[in-house]
Amino acid sequence: MCGIVGILGKKPVAPLIVDALKRLEYRGYDSAGVATVEGGKLDRLRAKGKLVNLEQRLDENPLSGTIGIGHTRWATHGAPTEENAHPHFSSNVAVVHNGIIENFKPLREELTEAGFSFASQTDTEVIAHMVCHGINQGLSPEKAVHECVKKLEGAFALAILFREHDDLMFGARNGPPLAIGHGEGELFLGSDAIALSPFTNKITYLDDGDWCKLERDGYTVYDIDGNEVSRETQTSVGASLMVDKGNYRHFMQKEIFEQPEVISHALVHYLDFAEGKVRDIEGQPFDFSDFERLSITACGTASYAGQVAKYWFERYARLPVDIDVASEFRYREIPLSPNGLALVISQSGETADTLASLRYCKQEGQKIGAIVNAKDSTIARESDAIFPILAGPEIGVASTKAFTCQLSVLAALAIQAGRKRGKLSQEQEEQLVQELSETPRLASEVLKLEEQIDNLARDLSHYKHVLFLGRDTNYPLAMEGALKLKETSYIHAEAYAAGELKHGPIALIDEEMPVVVIAPYDHIFEKTVSNMQEVAARGGKIILITDERGAKEAAMDGAQIIIMPDMPQIITPILYAIPLQLLSYYAALHLGTDVDQPRNLAKSVTVE
Repeated sequence: MCGIVGILGKKPVAPLIVDALKRLEYRGYDSAGVATVEGGKLDRLRAKGKLVNLEQRLDENPLSGTIGIGHTRWATHGAPTEENAHPHFSSNVAVVHNGIIENFKPLREELTEAGFSFASQTDTEVIAHMVCHGINQGLSPEKAVHECVKKLEGAFALAILFREHDDLMFGARNGPPLAIGHGEGELFLGSDAIALSPFTNKITYLDDGDWCKLERDGYTVYDIDGNEVSRETQTSVGASLMVDKGNYRHFMQKEIFEQPEVISHALVHYLDFAEGKVRDIEGQPFDFSDFERLSITACGTASYAGQVAKYWFERYARLPVDIDVASEFRYREIPLSPNGLALVISQSGETADTLASLRYCKQEGQKIGAIVNAKDSTIARESDAIFPILAGPEIGVASTKAFTCQLSVLAALAIQAGRKRGKLSQEQEEQLVQELSETPRLASEVLKLEEQIDNLARDLSHYKHVLFLGRDTNYPLAMEGALKLKETSYIHAEAYAAGELKHGPIALIDEEMPVVVIAPYDHIFEKTVSNMQEVAARGGKIILITDERGAKEAAMDGAQIIIMPDMPQIITPILYAIPLQLLSYYAALHLGTDVDQPRNLAKSVTVE
């Protein structure tokens, strides 16, 4: 959520900051602003809505300072108005902030008593006033920032400017990510490497509790106690990644169609097709045979990938799996065996609840495996083993290619676990690897169904409610399909295990309730068909996603059928996700919603 960019540059930085903020639009935001320092003066422009509104303001009133900070805001405290947009000022201080300051109310009361007045409803404004209060009491900028940061409770990433210093910027991080970028006689701050990629590929990530002082000729990083510390500078891939829709209408559409390629990249990384086996993962410090129980935790779409993986690990490795959404897991005080393994799944590697769950598991003596798209993220850095999904930047807020790459990696790990634990023979491993190798080709075949799915979505967009049903690995897939439809089109959707239909949800079925059924022809297909018949008998509109044999066996009048290619069971959750993504994308398109940046949503949820 939100985005931060700071530049100590050689030329006017406001246009550069706005350009960098565009690379963070995928995070979701509702307002934006930029502030610069020049000649002992702080200047600021802010605008509600999209960055184009801020650009228009800058065209009318250019800011010429060579040091500046910028921000895209996703509202937490206070409505998305210009007054609540960042940067926030306090006479001689400007600040931008990602996160939530949990103790802002008592801090605000203290500052009000000290004579400060507030122009916004945000928690962020207290930071500007606290630093300013320190300066007014005779503290140096460095000391004022440190004293402020020590008093803050909650999650935050900060960038701070001072009116009287045009060669000085501070940053601080506790939770949401923040990185220093290194240029030639220039320094940068940013929420991630993509934001800084136009300027540099040399990145230093701050650790939790770190704060930093930046000047054009160098920087210093301190820990929360004020001790100078060293953090590794690394070369980031962010600079080499183009954030471009190409010939596609939206990032979501582009990312759906990238799936054959990125799934191939993920599988090649984990599978040796020539030998018919899962590769030994470089740097993996544990063996699945060491563990008797596995815990999986994640949020949103990633949690549904984890739920699919539960079926795989239990089926192929006979390894019991506990799974919970991270926002519940972190607070349940779960008793964990000291020699257990925890897998955490996060596209960004910065998801706050997932990170907190990781730390709980670590505290309980678990080994940690991170399934992430960002190999230099906080979750990756704090894990024992990193399993990159290699999806490339995912800009659309609604996750598509990251989900199928997560599933691809989890399938490979489940096979590895089965082989290491002696539950799969060499021949069975070879067979499963061969089956997974077919995924990219079959994904290309599924994408050819786009026109048919577009037509179905046009019809679906006229309804206000939709049910999704599935069994086995298709149950979490049904939940993912419902989530996609909700977040892109704003149509209310729910998902159930198909066998649960008669235990309550069937009461909802009538002519105004479409039901999407995910049912490849498998050992439980007949059970799912009986549920479809119950829906049909009550006038429900059915969209059935199945294969040739499933379509023939269902033989149900009135059902609209998406016929998928025949495929092995292990890859059905990966490939049956694609028509669900296309259905959601085109429903949203026909309803005219903001497909890539749905209302109220952020790409990376870095606070609770």
